[in-house]
Amino acid sequence: MKKGVLMTGIALMLSGLLVGCGGGNKEKAKDNGAGNLTIYCPHPLEFIDPLVKEFEVKTGVSVEVIAAGTGELMKRVESEKDNPLADILWGGTISTVEPIKDYFLPYTSVNEDSFYDAYKNKEGNMTRFTAVPSVLMVNTNLIGDIKVESYEDLLNPALKGKIAFSDPAKSSSSFEHLVNMLYAMGNGDPDKGWWYVEKLMNNLNYTLLSGSSAVYKGVADGEYTVGLTFEEGSAKYVNSGAPVKTVYMKEGVIVKPDGVYIIKNCKNEENAKKFVDFVTGKEAQTMITSELNRRSIRKDVGAGKGLEALENINVIEDDINVVNASKQQWLDKFKDIYTK
Repeated sequence: MKKGVLMTGIALMLSGLLVGCGGGNKEKAKDNGAGNLTIYCPHPLEFIDPLVKEFEVKTGVSVEVIAAGTGELMKRVESEKDNPLADILWGGTISTVEPIKDYFLPYTSVNEDSFYDAYKNKEGNMTRFTAVPSVLMVNTNLIGDIKVESYEDLLNPALKGKIAFSDPAKSSSSFEHLVNMLYAMGNGDPDKGWWYVEKLMNNLNYTLLSGSSAVYKGVADGEYTVGLTFEEGSAKYVNSGAPVKTVYMKEGVIVKPDGVYIIKNCKNEENAKKFVDFVTGKEAQTMITSELNRRSIRKDVGAGKGLEALENINVIEDDINVVNASKQQWLDKFKDIYTK
């Protein structure tokens, strides 16, 4: 069986990209002495830029963003623990980032009371930012009369070699999908969901993409009929009129929060707190749902265009303690399956 990893866009994800946002605003910030802020961020640039520019305008703080994959940025935070080169890690789901939580500064946002209970900062140093469901993305020009409403439907032989999925070891959204399918197809017991992973990998021809962006771009561009991705990745193409649709798996959808984390001993602590309060405020969260295809963690901000209301989704839950304790074991087991 042919197997391999399609290396798409890996240079961008692993090398890191220094991104200056809002150049005119930075000059303004320097002029009024509001100070600086350095942010590590795995979010797409089209998501980062408008929010950072708005923050610079509101506060006069000059921001530099270093963009790379979540795993790469987590390694940087850990290796720089004695001399942090950034102030904020902005992105990465709570369960993905949890292993390095000791490197984050305790802080409770001024907006915490407006969050849904499920998205409260229980740890004291892990502020939730948005809610991120795992979804399926379907190319409506290619799907024809093939039904795709569930994980089970992805085992249809008619989809063999036409499904996009990235390596869970390299993509946090892909790892969340692995967790989702283990719980959903194991009826709540992740140890009983591996039969599905075996069958799915066979229908993927044991081929994975290198990053999450390659999945939704591949489906939107017609390279693949179906992709396993996260809601924002699909919704932005739906809202732009691309021939795609978002499917919430019938067996169940885990809606994981990602976060915004202040790095302990950072050089610009007060500006970091301002940023956390800004991106969790009602104005920024409304912008996120209405313009940037994300789901808010606030009770007073609706689902937004192209996003299904939560009450219409079969939401299931995982056990974060089990997931964290089992993560490496599950990644190793997944690797054994797709490389066999």
